[in-house]
Amino acid sequence: MTQAEQSNSSEPSPMLDDVTVDEIIERYERLMEISRNLNSTLALDSLLEKIVVAAAELTDSDASSILLVDKRTGVLRFEAALDTTGVQLSSIEVPLEGSIAGWVVQNNETLVIEDVESDPRFFKGVDEESTFRTRNILAVPMEARGKVIGCLEALNKMHDDAYDESDVSILVTMAAQAAVAIENARLFEQSDLIKEMVHELRTPLAAIKATTYLIPRKEISEEKRLDLIATIQRETDRLTRMTTEFLDLARLESGRTHLKRDTVDLNQVLNDAIYTVHPQADDKSVNLDLVTEPETLPNIIGDDEKLKQVLLNLLTNAIKYNREHGTVTLRARRVDNSIQIDVEDTGLGISKDNLPHIFEKFFRVADTEGYTQGTGLGLAIAKRIIEGHGGNMTVDSEEGVGTTFTFTLPLPHPH
Repeated sequence: MTQAEQSNSSEPSPMLDDVTVDEIIERYERLMEISRNLNSTLALDSLLEKIVVAAAELTDSDASSILLVDKRTGVLRFEAALDTTGVQLSSIEVPLEGSIAGWVVQNNETLVIEDVESDPRFFKGVDEESTFRTRNILAVPMEARGKVIGCLEALNKMHDDAYDESDVSILVTMAAQAAVAIENARLFEQSDLIKEMVHELRTPLAAIKATTYLIPRKEISEEKRLDLIATIQRETDRLTRMTTEFLDLARLESGRTHLKRDTVDLNQVLNDAIYTVHPQADDKSVNLDLVTEPETLPNIIGDDEKLKQVLLNLLTNAIKYNREHGTVTLRARRVDNSIQIDVEDTGLGISKDNLPHIFEKFFRVADTEGYTQGTGLGLAIAKRIIEGHGGNMTVDSEEGVGTTFTFTLPLPHPH
């Protein structure tokens, strides 16, 4: 066969004459409509969702998925899927060796497999983590700018039918267009973030430039000169933190940083976070409370270091913006099939005007003296990490009473 390698079949594959000309025309008209929609979408998560929905529709499949190559490590990752439960955006590592998608990416060829269980290239890891069971598969490479960036799959042809050459043709065409759309979305996100970063760098750089102009002036007192030097040190530290956090966020948003999928002892992570911020709390005479329900929480699957990073960000902010002799409570409890974690403080709260913007990149709330601190990236990074774990993060605040940040972490599937 010229278009695809056919596996596990002793019968000739169905050909185009099994599909009427009108049906083919109708499918390609739908493909053109979908392509226009993809090309107008620059938000990567939204784009991935549209691609898997369209792939399943055009090939009359129960499910579909996208696997993309990590540009930095070369690892193949399961990024988005559509099955009977809906669209899922996740990042599951799939081996290049020993997987259908890996073979497609490495050989830049299409595969049609009628019975995946009897094919040695079938990677069972994804099926084992869900209730979905793959029967047959059509997998095509996604190529952009002369390089294979991933694999687009259609799974389980409806009515137990086999994938035919019209399915191959339509999915190959769509994969080519989807690959270009994904690369454009990645470039847009990077350029948009860089533009914001450059804008934010101007403020500390301007402060440093103005300060270095004032320091040599003879009329400046020694005390004032020391204050100006301290200003340069603060702004330099801020620039260092900003560039470090900017790189973290850029990697998260571009898909180049992926979370580990290890067994995580939440009790240990919570206790470590509390222990780390104790000196800061003691300096401000803030009480720290840790409450877990049940006392020993079940383990989750995730990245313990990234989760600790989230907790430290929330706890540090809760202490920084708290009252002297105030309280910060870290509460974790099981709610249905997830763990809910709250970081609650008795600080001054966040105004109604600021609250809707609290997770925006580079947004900072002024302190009690009217000065903004930090980089404005910590909460954006924290929210992105929690979403990467399949959870969600929200905030509730009342001026004069305090603020509570809440996030959820799903428990592993019982299987």
